[in-house]
Formats: sequence, structure tokens, C-alpha cells
Amino acid sequence: MKERQLSRSHKLFRLLVRALPFDFQMNYGGEMEGVFDAQRREVEETGGHLGFLRLWAETLAGIFTTAPREHWEILKNDCFYALRMMGKNAGFTAIAVLTLALGIGANTAIFSVVHSVLLRPLPYPKGQELVFVRQSAQKEGINDIAFSAHEIEDFREQNKTLSGLVEYHTMSFILFGHGEPDRVRVAVVSANYFDLFQVKPELGRTFLTDDDKIGAPPVLVLSYEYWASKFGSDPAIVGKTFEMNDKVHTVVGVLPPVPQYPVESDVYMPSSACPTRSSKKFIDNRDARMMEAFGRLKPNVSASQANADFATIAARLKSEYPKSYPDNIGYTAAASSLQSELTQGARPTLFVLLAAAGFVLLIACANVANLTLARMSRRERELAVRTALGAGRSRLLRQLLTESFILALAGAALGLLVASSSLTLFTDFAARLTPRAHEIRIDGGVLLFTLFAALGTSTLFGTISALFSRANLTSSLKEGNSGAGAGQLKNRVRSALIVSQVAFSFMLLTGAGLMLRSLIKMLQVDPGFVPQRVLAMRTTFSFSKYKSNAELVTAIKKVLDRVQAVPGVASAAIASTYPLEPEAISAGPAAFSGPFMIEGRQVASAEAPPVGGQVTVSNGYFRTLGIPLKEGREFADTDDGKFQVAMINEAMKRQYWPSENPIGKRVSGDNGATWATIVGIVGDVREFGLDQKVAPEFYIPQSEGPGPSALIVRTTAEPRALALALSQAVHDVDSQAAVTHVLTLEEARSESLASPRVTASLLTLFAGLALLIAAAGIGGIMALTVSQRTREIGIRMALGAKPANVMRMVLGQGMVLTFVGVGIGVAGALTLTRLAKTLLFEVAPDDPFTFVSVAITLIVAAAVAGFLPARRAASIDPIVALRSE
Repeated sequence: MKERQLSRSHKLFRLLVRALPFDFQMNYGGEMEGVFDAQRREVEETGGHLGFLRLWAETLAGIFTTAPREHWEILKNDCFYALRMMGKNAGFTAIAVLTLALGIGANTAIFSVVHSVLLRPLPYPKGQELVFVRQSAQKEGINDIAFSAHEIEDFREQNKTLSGLVEYHTMSFILFGHGEPDRVRVAVVSANYFDLFQVKPELGRTFLTDDDKIGAPPVLVLSYEYWASKFGSDPAIVGKTFEMNDKVHTVVGVLPPVPQYPVESDVYMPSSACPTRSSKKFIDNRDARMMEAFGRLKPNVSASQANADFATIAARLKSEYPKSYPDNIGYTAAASSLQSELTQGARPTLFVLLAAAGFVLLIACANVANLTLARMSRRERELAVRTALGAGRSRLLRQLLTESFILALAGAALGLLVASSSLTLFTDFAARLTPRAHEIRIDGGVLLFTLFAALGTSTLFGTISALFSRANLTSSLKEGNSGAGAGQLKNRVRSALIVSQVAFSFMLLTGAGLMLRSLIKMLQVDPGFVPQRVLAMRTTFSFSKYKSNAELVTAIKKVLDRVQAVPGVASAAIASTYPLEPEAISAGPAAFSGPFMIEGRQVASAEAPPVGGQVTVSNGYFRTLGIPLKEGREFADTDDGKFQVAMINEAMKRQYWPSENPIGKRVSGDNGATWATIVGIVGDVREFGLDQKVAPEFYIPQSEGPGPSALIVRTTAEPRALALALSQAVHDVDSQAAVTHVLTLEEARSESLASPRVTASLLTLFAGLALLIAAAGIGGIMALTVSQRTREIGIRMALGAKPANVMRMVLGQGMVLTFVGVGIGVAGALTLTRLAKTLLFEVAPDDPFTFVSVAITLIVAAAVAGFLPARRAASIDPIVALRSE
């Protein structure tokens, strides 16, 4: 029994000693074990459990205070030694740190965007409960139908899964009372809108239930950004009054600096203060739709339960109001997470960029691992001596991993600097994809990612080098040169790393090539109009100033007459929107589209009705933009609204009148209440992006449609030089009109391509880095091979080998690795590029031209990288080579 207890104590003590560093165990483990055995025997002789417990307490305290101290001392010594070695090899250190900095920096920058946009929860309490509620007409292909006032009430009262539902829409109004009239984006919301999002004001209060009652005193809540930029963060802003829509509005609060969804707004007003939303005509009309709806799920309610609930409500509405929800449109309703709704447009692009950055990091790791292996060949004698003096394999592994970690940590620090300096660029890029872009920052999560990237990379290339660190003791001590001990397995590993770099580079270059080809295709697209020397500006009139549409039409004609009198103006027009307008692209085609009827054409119950976009334009619109008239006539002064007319584009003719002439046919956009006669057909225009398919569209005269939004002017000189004069011309007619968002159509065209251009540029940058690193790796391994085979090459040349043959042999070695890497890269690219198919425009994921071009680029780069080592090999003097050995 006593022997069994002794054995257990002995085993437990040995287990505890393993907490100490290996070298410490080797030097002092036996002595410690002897002392413990002596103390244990003494306790047994004196007897008593108390003494036995005291012995173990002292032993545990001694080991667990000694172990951290000794580990720290060894780590400190390893770090000092590593820094000395890095200083002695400054060239290697600089290249390795810079290579890792590029890889880690690219990943940190992209991850900061992905983390902020896709991974971080919404900045609201219990943000996962917030949902976006949408109606859709599936048979018409419309996924997001706005809500009417009746529908908001129906879903609010009939749902069983939401704790609250609010409405939201934006409009542009003129705000008076602080200098020049200011066109502001106004968010019109329910009174409990901020309560649903659980947002507390920075100053004052948000809306109360009484604020949303018809006839309540108009009140405003300012966004933090608007308050800071327009009023200098004036703390006394609450209580001040401004005029808007011919009413005095009182500021009751200022929002905190929180992201605004779904778009940034300047001010907020309750729905009762909006002239359109509060009108009896709009409220009573179930088919008058312009609002979006947000909700908060009740606790423990899933999205699938909410979708089933909304589908039930939609079915009930279809049954009760068949005229508003005919069977042939496929009406239904559903909800989706607000977070996914805000990021769905950004997700594919960000994942592609993250994968590209990941490839750059892998290539960087492979390159540094190769550099480290090459350096290990020169350190084999040093490691062999340390092994002969008693250093174990684990001790060497620890030293080498410490060196690798310090290198990676230095690369991570420099990479973090690279990422932070590029953050503004990535924020501007992400802003084109999602409203969450303003949340992008480098926070604790990003810093943790950078640290893990450093740990991961150091472990990866450090382990590879450490696996080959145990040199053959006898051969290493016998050989005196730095190239000794380079085994065949080590060469294979280096070759495998080069192949992987080439393969990853091929995949990256292929992705970048496909994106560049897509961008070139977009640049070659005919937009359908002539953008040169055309200026557009948002022109918002104070609608409360005009009591009838006729008065507004008269004012528009006066504005156009005044603008056309400005020297340098060739022609001018006013429209509800213009091609490639940033706000229109952001809203999407669905915001301007709707079903319409064709006179004399019956639509079957199972058939979707015709759908088309609508643009309101003044006379001269097509001439000003250079849109060609294909058939019929343009609008004339005689089209004054008494006899309604319309024009269509060729896409509408192809889709709805493929084999007949639509001139003279009549269409209706209000269920047959009024009919417009088609008088002309114009060419197709890419309204919502050069990569977007042209949709059927019809145009109506300004006298028949909604109020104007954009003034469009073709000039004979530089358009922006006339901006001030044109703005003054508008104010000469209406001093209360706001003129903002001045943009040339060439700038609008360039802006519409910004997202694919930046995506292609980033991928090209990553691919260029990958190509540079891979080429450097190929050149490096060939140079190392030449230095290791100097004696062999000298013998070959002494036996009659010609320099050209030697050069071909050395160059061939690098080219074989390149061809193998290209082959593997082709297989990988064929798989991965299909995942990015949605980002391509008129280019196939397996585009032969791109694949061949990338292969040629890599092969040429490898040949250039290998030329210098090959030439050096060909110039070796056999006598000198043999003597040096």
C-alpha cells in the first residue's frame, strides 16, 4: 500500500515538473526529484496528514511560481536572440516583414469592412429583432411594392408576430429660415419610429403620439450630421422654428450620431406633417403607395413565423380587395432581417475581395516560408552546434517559432498601419454598396483579427521551417559552407511552395482579369444618350407656393425660357429624373415602375400585367440629351394635358408590340381612369446603370405628370462654368427654389461605374501583389538552387557543357514549377470564378481570352524572374567553383 502511494506521489510530482521549461527539467529535474523524495520520507517518518498536505502545498507553490518565471526568462532570451539574428540578416528581415505587411494589411483592411458591414450587429438594442416588411408581386417580378396608408394599418392591426410596425418614406422639401433656401431630404415616419429602434435623442425629444395627429403643430427632429454641418452643433437649436411647405415647424430634438437606415436623411417629420401623406385623397386610396415598413419581432418569434403571419394577411387582403390585388400579379408579403436587407447588395463583392486578400496572405506566407527555408540552409551549422551542445528539438522549435512570431508581429504592425491609412478609401467604396459604410472602423475585433493573422502566419511558415531545422549533425559539422545539409525533401517542399504561389496568383489574376474585362465591356456600352457637355441639377420648387398644377407648369416654362437665354446654353429641359442619376440608381428601377393597361388587350387571370417605368419630361428633353427619335413625333407645346399623350422606348415596343406599330395605341397607368395616346418612339436609354438591362419605359409630358426634380442643360462650353448662372436663372423666376446636386452627365456616367471600377482596381492591386511575390519567390528559389549546385554546374562546364545549356537547365527548373502552378491554378480558377458570376457583365466566368492572357503573363513573369539566376549560373567559372568547394 505504501509503495503504491509512493508511486502515485512520484508520478504526480513528475507530471507537475513538466510545467517547467524543458531545459530547466534537464538541468534541475533530477535534483528536484531527489529533494522531493527526501522531504516526503521525512514527512512519513514524523507522520501526520498535516505535514503531508504542507509538503504538497509548498511543492505546488514552488513549481507554479518558478514555471512562469523560467518560461518568461527563456522567452526573453529567445526574443533577444531572434532580434540579433534579424539584425544580422537585415535584408531577409526587411523583405519578410514587408511581404507579410502587404498580406496582413490587405486582409485587415478588407476584414474591417466585412466585420463592420456584415458581422457586427446593428447599433440598436436587440437589433436582431428588427425586420424589413415588404410586399411583392412575384408574377410581375417586382420584389418590393411600397405600402399605402390602408396597408400600413392592416398589417399593424392584423399581425400576431410584431411588437411594433412603423412606416417610413423620404421626400425632398425646401427649408427656409437659415440663410439660403435649403433642399433637405426629409424622412417622414410614424410617431413611434424612434421608439421601435430604441434611439434616444442627443438633444430634446423625439416624436410623441400627439405629434402624428392630423392638425397637430408641425415639429421636426434633426439628424446629428445635419445639425453639426448646418448649425455648428448649436446646443440651443431645440425650440427654433423653420418654414417648410408653407408651415412653421418647430425643432423638438436632435438625433445621436447613429447610422440612419435605409438612407441618410437631414430632418425627420411625423407623417401628419407631410402634405401628401396627410391628404384625405391619399389616405382613402388603397392603391396610393409610397411608404416602406419596419417592424420588431416579438420575443422568441422567428422570421419564418413572421413570414407565415404576413402571408396570411396578404391572402386575406387579396380576398377582401380583389381589385387592388388581382390574382395575375402574384401578390404576397414577407419579412427579412433588417441587417441582411441592408447588406445584401454588398455581400458578394465583399466576400470576393476577402477571398482575394486571403489568397494574397497565403502567397505571402508561402513566400516567407521559402525565404525562411533558404535562410535555414545557411543556419544549419549553427543549429547543429546547438544540438551537439544539448539543445533538444523542442528547444529549437521554440526558438524558431519565436523568431517567426516576431517577424509576423512586425509585419502585422506595419500591415495595421497600411490598413488604417486605406480605411477612408474602403469606406467610400462600401458606401456605394450599403448604408452601413459609415460604421466601418478599426476596433477591438479587427485588432484581434490582425493578431490572429500574425499568429496564424507565424505558425504556418515557422512550423514549415522548424520541421527541417534538425540538421544532420555529422554532415553539418563536417561541411563548412552555408549550403550544406540541403536535403531532397527540403527542395521538394520549396518547390511545392512555389507551385502554390503560382496557382494562387493565377486564380487572383484571373479574377482581376475578368473584372477588368467586365469594366471594359461597360465602358463600351452605348448609354443611349450623349453625355458630353450636359449639366444636370436637382431643382426643387416649393410646391405650397403653387396652388395648381397649371401654375407650376407655367413656372417651369418661365424657368426654361430664362435658362435658354443664358449665353452658352444650347438647349434645356426639366424632368422627374435623368439617366444615371445617383439617387435614381440607388432607388432602383422598381421605384419608377408600375403596372399599366393597354387598351383593347385583355390580360388573363394567370398572366402578369404589363409593367413599365415612367419619366415625366418637358419639351426638348430628348433633344437636350441626344436621345434619337425612332418613330412618330416628340412632345409639343400643344400637348397641354387636355389630350393626354405618351412616348415609349424601343424596349417597350419590342416587349408589348413586337409585330405591330404602337403609334396611336392607348395606355393607362391608373386602371383605366385616364388614357394616353402613344405619339412617338425613342431609343433605349440605360437609366439605372450601364450594366443594367434596358426596361420598358414610357414618357409623359410635364403638364400631365408629377412635379419636376431635375434641370438638364446642354451647353456649348464647359458645363460647370455655367452652373452659377443657371442657378441664378432659376432663382430669378422662383427665389424659393432650391438648386442642389450639380453634376455633369459625364460625371454621372463615371459615378455609375465607380463600384465596378474600384472592385476591379482592388482585385488588380491584390493580383499585382501576388504576381510580384510569386515572381520574387521563383527568382529566389532559383538563385538558391544555383548557389547550392555551384560545384555541380562547375563540373558540368568543366566537362564541356555550354553556358547556353546551363542557362536553359536552370531556367527550365523554374519554368516547370510555373507550368505546374498554372495547371493547378486553371482548375481552381474554373471553380472559383463561377462564384463571382453575378459580378461579371457580358463576360463568361471561363472566358478563354482572360485565362490565356493570365497564363502568358505568369509564364513571362517567371521567365523574367528566373533570367538573372540562370545567367549567373551560365557565367560560373568551373575552376573557381571547384576550388571554392
